[in-house]
Amino acid sequence: MARMRSAKQRLRAILESPEWQEHLDDIAQGGVENVGPLFSFLLMEPRTMHRAAVGLGRLTARLAESQPEIARNVIRRLMWHLNEESGNIGWGIPEAFGEILAASEPLARDFLRVLISYVIDLGRDDNYCDNDVLRRSCYWAIGRLAQARPQLCLMARPWLVKGLVDQDPVCQGMAAWALAQLPHDLMNAPGLRRLADSDNTALCTLFDGNDIYEKTAADIAADSCVRRPCSSRPD
Repeated sequence: MARMRSAKQRLRAILESPEWQEHLDDIAQGGVENVGPLFSFLLMEPRTMHRAAVGLGRLTARLAESQPEIARNVIRRLMWHLNEESGNIGWGIPEAFGEILAASEPLARDFLRVLISYVIDLGRDDNYCDNDVLRRSCYWAIGRLAQARPQLCLMARPWLVKGLVDQDPVCQGMAAWALAQLPHDLMNAPGLRRLADSDNTALCTLFDGNDIYEKTAADIAADSCVRRPCSSRPD
């Protein structure tokens, strides 16, 4: 138990350090033993949560190369946490889902449709995430995957466009951010322009690969209209 606690403290110190990215390979080499601690960090404040998700992504991608069934079990664990029947609130789970699929093409091909399903509301018993706050993370996760594998994520476009009028104003901004990670398409423009011209000042929390920043939904949509790099920290 003391050894496990020490390992967890060491991992947390790494993720909270300025040089955390230099240690991602070490985290991945830790294999299955690091999965549990990284999962626990998904419940922490946004910056550490996102960094833990990146670490879990790198680790699971490496497992997918040598122990593919164990890697798929990590994904299934994420899916279980997002299942209402699990009784869990899946804070940080979509972010980890997105980072894992961004890091591993085989896992992305196997589980992309599952990730997208969390923002598809067909009005019947499906995977749609009806928790507004958690759904924001689902949009972000799709956008993160689109950053790494834009062509693979093209099927998400109509659902991201629909997300521009999501009932939750923050989800609207997150959907706009995700759309900006896909190749340009004219079908995005009307919805993005309406959101850009709206009075939606809801603050969206975004991760730039190292740290957290905030931007209003309307500003994200405006940036997306002119193809500014929404994934970068604003000036």
